[in-house]
Amino acid sequence: MRYALILFLATCAAAAEIPSGTHLLLRMQNSVTTRTAKVGDYVYLQTGSPVSVNDSIVVPVGSHVQGVVTYSKRSGKVKGRAEMAIRLEILTLPSGKQLKMQPRLDSVESDANGQAISGNEDRVKQAGSVGKDVGQVAIYAGSGAALGAIVSRVGDGGALRGAGIGAGAGAAVGLVSTLFTRGSEVELRQGSSLDVVFDKPVSLE
Repeated sequence: MRYALILFLATCAAAAEIPSGTHLLLRMQNSVTTRTAKVGDYVYLQTGSPVSVNDSIVVPVGSHVQGVVTYSKRSGKVKGRAEMAIRLEILTLPSGKQLKMQPRLDSVESDANGQAISGNEDRVKQAGSVGKDVGQVAIYAGSGAALGAIVSRVGDGGALRGAGIGAGAGAAVGLVSTLFTRGSEVELRQGSSLDVVFDKPVSLE
């Protein structure tokens, strides 16, 4: 009987914390983007998966999480990718109990431009746009070549010369346009998911 009581108390103690290494899926309740975000802006999320310890759910789905933007940098026109850092701070259980926490961002839902967590920096960084920029210049060059061939007189290589001149002019326009256009921004939209991991246990007491 005494042994059973000790085992029961030990089980309760083990269930009184979120263990280190626990992963938790979160879903954004508001949208945040480097286009407008400022340091200090609040971020609101809800748990999309439960946390279970010893066959007991200690953090149910739908629990609220509050965080804050700690770093935000827009993408540059010539160089520099957009970056954003978020610190998660408060977990509110359905009972109303609030717990302080600081899990680490492990992954985020990507977008068409390939945003992802940057190594061990705990920041969401937008992917590079070199391929996209090259494609944009190529489109301008192709359009310029076509236009140059049309407006040049056919005969004695005129169309070919016109196409070459048009391609060069189009490429120049494309290059200038690319240099003065910002790259893609980091954007965590409402409903998008994040995976976080607890590097330290969080007491539920």
